[in-house]
Amino acid sequence: MKINFNKNPNGLVPAIIQDNKTRNVLMLAYMNKAAYLKTNQTKKVTFFSRSRQCLWTKGEESGNFLHLIDIKLDCDKDTLLIQVNPEGPVCHKGSDTCWQEKNEQNYGFISELEQIIEHRKNQLDGNESYVAYLFEKGINKIAQKVGEEAVEVIIEAKDNDYNLFLNESADLIFHFLILLQLKNIKFDNVVGLLEKRNAN
Repeated sequence: MKINFNKNPNGLVPAIIQDNKTRNVLMLAYMNKAAYLKTNQTKKVTFFSRSRQCLWTKGEESGNFLHLIDIKLDCDKDTLLIQVNPEGPVCHKGSDTCWQEKNEQNYGFISELEQIIEHRKNQLDGNESYVAYLFEKGINKIAQKVGEEAVEVIIEAKDNDYNLFLNESADLIFHFLILLQLKNIKFDNVVGLLEKRNAN
């Protein structure tokens, strides 16, 4: 990997730290050639401290190490994307990231929808939404809806109407998320099991 450490007069390049699993950005620091070499040697991410003017391995005092998974170099060869498995909080202030965010797995709109469903499950009083109605009816009604939507997906799969198949697929996923919420299971638990199966 030909990193251009000479592009800046101080010989430093930005190192963006990303969680290998969640893909969240955890922090930004700087590396010189020595920090890069030590990171590859020890498999624990090491930076160059601009304030102390020396190398420092993240976690050497706190125990919150960043275990190296992969290093990618950008198109200009002067910025690193470092994928890690973090051990504990990353920020020195105690939060998961240096932006005071939780380092949780996010599946975009699926995660948003999961949060909306959870909120409606927890706020049933006076809630007239369809989701609240299903939770009030309980497991039999919700399981029945998942079964009905699954059958409708199968029926539409045998035809050639793209829009109908797409709509029924969306209905199935929506009701499946409701069923997961009723069973107190996160979508991430399902994905984690798939990942585990794939690794075996």
